[in-house]
Amino acid sequence: MSRPKWVPAGTDLDKPNAARVYDYYLGGSHNFAVDREMARKAMELWPELPMIMRANRAFLRRAVQYVAEQGVTRFLDIGSGIPTFGAVHEIAREIAPEARVVYVDRDPVAVAHSRLLLKDDPLSEVVQADMRDTEDLLAHPTVAALMGAGEPVAVLLVAVLHFISDAEDPERIIRLLRAAMPPGSILVLSHAGLEGRPDQAGPHQDLYARTPTPLTMRSKERITGMFDGFDLVDPGVVYFGEWHPENPDAVEPHPERMAGLVGVGRRP
Repeated sequence: MSRPKWVPAGTDLDKPNAARVYDYYLGGSHNFAVDREMARKAMELWPELPMIMRANRAFLRRAVQYVAEQGVTRFLDIGSGIPTFGAVHEIAREIAPEARVVYVDRDPVAVAHSRLLLKDDPLSEVVQADMRDTEDLLAHPTVAALMGAGEPVAVLLVAVLHFISDAEDPERIIRLLRAAMPPGSILVLSHAGLEGRPDQAGPHQDLYARTPTPLTMRSKERITGMFDGFDLVDPGVVYFGEWHPENPDAVEPHPERMAGLVGVGRRP
């Protein structure tokens, strides 16, 4: 396979990568045949997966727009994957051209892609770190500079906490992040929910259990509890399409079919 210009040297072109699979679901072009094949196998089990991923991305867009409209111009996107096809910096700068974004991912492939794509963007930086090692993440000079300036920061945990097991304590991660967030900062969160599609919860978690990134779907009550210490923005924790829809009349009759719960909270 010939190597496209956007592919960093050393990238294994024969092994699927979760970030590129996600890019494929979104309709992006930063993926290979091996990534598309993996996505097709997952879609055989759950045909609505591309729609769910796009609903999650649509929520991200609306949430980032909301944050920027509140005057927040600093963004920490944890578990960012590859920042293409409607990335945070592009969305935020439609409203706040001075917006600074720090992308964080533990996957070296996603980080390498991201650094290559953003090498000419002075307001975007990429950090390789694991959110499980929250203290180390917050101590990274780039992250510390973003969080320590005294200005509100939007911390984005979009479709990432369900890859944190109960043993790894996602609530502890959020508590540590909250403690580092200046007053007025905003938490943006989306998470795979148990109640929306109980018929798919078991098989989907079984599928991910066979990968390096097992999935833990959680209840609405548990996800709502993750906003402890934040003031939830109306309408609270809801399904993807129910959070600040661009057109309220366009909300589907059964938004729970997208099986994702989302919320936005402000740190007092």
